[in-house]
Amino acid sequence: MRNKDKAPLTQLELDLNARKKRFWDAATLKTPDRVPLACMDDYFCLSLGGATAATAYYEPEKAVKIYLEQIGQFNWDMMTPFGNLPGKVGEILGCTSNKWAGYNLPDNHEFQYVEKEYMSADEYDEFLRDPSDFTVRKLWPRMATGLEAFGLFPNLLVLSHSFAPISDLALTLGQPEVQEMLEKMLEAGKEMNKYNQIFELTEQGLNAQGFPMLGGIATAHAPFDWVSDYLRGIKGSMMDMYYEPDKLKAVIEVITPPMIQHAIETAKMFDDPVVFMPLHRGADPFMSRDQYAEFYWPGLKKTINAFVDAGLTPFTFWEGSYTGRLEFLQELPPGKVLSHFDVVDLEKAREMIGDITCFWGNVPAGTLMSGTPDDVGDYVKKLIDIFGDTGSLIIDGGAGIPKEAKIENVMALTETVLEYGVY
Repeated sequence: MRNKDKAPLTQLELDLNARKKRFWDAATLKTPDRVPLACMDDYFCLSLGGATAATAYYEPEKAVKIYLEQIGQFNWDMMTPFGNLPGKVGEILGCTSNKWAGYNLPDNHEFQYVEKEYMSADEYDEFLRDPSDFTVRKLWPRMATGLEAFGLFPNLLVLSHSFAPISDLALTLGQPEVQEMLEKMLEAGKEMNKYNQIFELTEQGLNAQGFPMLGGIATAHAPFDWVSDYLRGIKGSMMDMYYEPDKLKAVIEVITPPMIQHAIETAKMFDDPVVFMPLHRGADPFMSRDQYAEFYWPGLKKTINAFVDAGLTPFTFWEGSYTGRLEFLQELPPGKVLSHFDVVDLEKAREMIGDITCFWGNVPAGTLMSGTPDDVGDYVKKLIDIFGDTGSLIIDGGAGIPKEAKIENVMALTETVLEYGVY
């Protein structure tokens, strides 16, 4: 309760609180006063301000300023702004697992993950024997040239049990390649701190305009996605479901607890209860229903439930087509998960999960980019007609608001909700 001796809430504070309540009422299956708008900004506002994705990577202070100048005109209820690994950090560490704008991609391109097998199939046993050692001494050097000197370290378990572990560690640290690597790591850390300090201005600037920011600093994968992304690649992980099923499931079992622990600790460190979970390999085209049930869903369900049990809110982005997975989402803890959809059968989603999780999305990117304001308005009205009576609908683009979206279409999205989405 607010102290009676304090000044009454300002209009900005009232607006901020109202928007927060509207969003979280819908997220937790309580009917808000109207359908909330919460749009993931995919460099759309930067594009309006004449900037590019490269600006976000290399001039974050300028990017934040432009974003704050543009975002207020849309009157959204919850903001989920851009965020990425700073370009300088990636360059310092010699990151080879990603490509990004302003470095090895054109200035206005999305980042790209470099798809490859960072762990071969015959290294499963080595990884399972000591996942930490494999990650530090083999995986990191394969993903960043600036971390190759980790390959010079002795096996971490052997080192920790040597006759003189500190002396042996000092011998390793004395090697010129290791010293050069450590200097790069310190430099990268300083650059990351600068970026974080600048990015904090985003939330402050939004709040000053009466807009809340969702957060989601802590991130996590579906365990299968982690294996597929960082170890085996999409080809390797898909083949492993047929040729190495037991080892694939063993690795998923091994990595799940530390991945959960890391996300929980990060959320607590930053006092941010939202855990962002981009989920991609589980989409309908990638695997069969039975494969999803065997390899994908068990680890993901365990991860989601662990976050909920820790008092956190999983922000799940169900990338791609997810109609064939709705039966599994019926097992989600009701009202505890933010579910952002890209492509899904709307009627089936309403029938199967309408009373279990909010529906966040899913105006098609193609409609926002090449459709008309009437096209956008009609789709938004359809969403409200289908999900409105659940009280748990949140409007956004299917994959956020693309930078190529027409401003008149984004305005139509907003205006339709404000006019048609009142409960």
